[in-house]
Amino acid sequence: MSLITANEALEIILKSSETFRVEEVNFLKSNGRILKEDIVADRDFPPFNRVSMDGIAISSEAFNNGQRKFKIEGIQPAGSEQLTMQNPLNCIEAMTGAILPNNTDAVIQYELLTIEDGFATINLEAVKELQNVHLKGLDRKQGAILIPKNTLISAAEIGVFATVGKSTVMVARQPKVMVISTGNELVGVSETPEDYQIRRSNVFTLVSLLEKINIKAETAHITDDKDKLLSKINSFLNDFDVLLFSGAVSKGKFDFIPEVLDELGVKKLFHKVKQRPGKPFWFGKKGNKTIFAFPGNPVSTFASCLKYFYPWYYKSIGINFENKNKAILAEDYFFKPGLTYFLQVKITKEEGEILATPITGRGSADLVNLVDSDAFLELPDDRTNFTKGEVFPLITYR
Repeated sequence: MSLITANEALEIILKSSETFRVEEVNFLKSNGRILKEDIVADRDFPPFNRVSMDGIAISSEAFNNGQRKFKIEGIQPAGSEQLTMQNPLNCIEAMTGAILPNNTDAVIQYELLTIEDGFATINLEAVKELQNVHLKGLDRKQGAILIPKNTLISAAEIGVFATVGKSTVMVARQPKVMVISTGNELVGVSETPEDYQIRRSNVFTLVSLLEKINIKAETAHITDDKDKLLSKINSFLNDFDVLLFSGAVSKGKFDFIPEVLDELGVKKLFHKVKQRPGKPFWFGKKGNKTIFAFPGNPVSTFASCLKYFYPWYYKSIGINFENKNKAILAEDYFFKPGLTYFLQVKITKEEGEILATPITGRGSADLVNLVDSDAFLELPDDRTNFTKGEVFPLITYR
């Protein structure tokens, strides 16, 4: 199969999205999840005519008839049953959040009063009906949709859940993901590598990228042994929804992943993408199982996860994800050959504009260069010269 473009690869991946089941979780555990039910108002909001300032509740008619001094008849605290003012020429002290007492229709805040010997004198020239009163149902009516399904839940939504008494909510179930590294050259993080070895890092980069979208992934490492790869990957296909590989997808003598996946009945949808970094990128499906096999170079793995896995995940949980971030190239740049290029850049803001300055690295194996960058600027594959001031798509990771 010949190389496909980055856009073609993304289109194939999005067409291969899944529809994950839903699960019920405690509302306090739902932050960062995708809501899968409409949240409706269980009563009017506010549920009563609500006092919005500490002060006195009066009849505006009495004030407009010339009265300025009102006898205090009682106190209406927040959270207490509604009082009824017995004399229309009196007033009732009312606290913020309290229900407006019967026979009153305006609230005058304490700052505009003089209170002495049980009387409140209003130091104001005009009073309007419903002054400082938050009317019942003004915000939302009972039965109104407060939060539509497919909303990304944040602290704001959790507050609404509590307000309407939703102690549990239905959310999209997160996929079970296994992140797999291969290769005899890799050792554990806490080990001291030989001169010819390196520590595992890509899998933990992927785990961290997945944690940003609330996916708790598991990890595994398999040596370059075809029989072991067949056995373990077959087991993972049974137990997980998604397999993410880092490495062993090129044409080296020990790059067994494409061959093993084929023998296990995984359908290859593409293998090579017209992009850099990340050209040998294998993607396939087996039933409802999805396999992303990224190149082993760290920058390739990093960029590919952001460019391809994130959109696949968002579509699978019901979000119409479209990267609308863009930035201005801060200096001229030349890149050859004609491939989509994920240029590592440093982001700055000047006069409301986002500028992307290229960060020169040493290729897709230069993991540390990611630390010096903030994002990838996606340069199209039909050109080699890119001019300062041009605007291109931006894939951020900070």
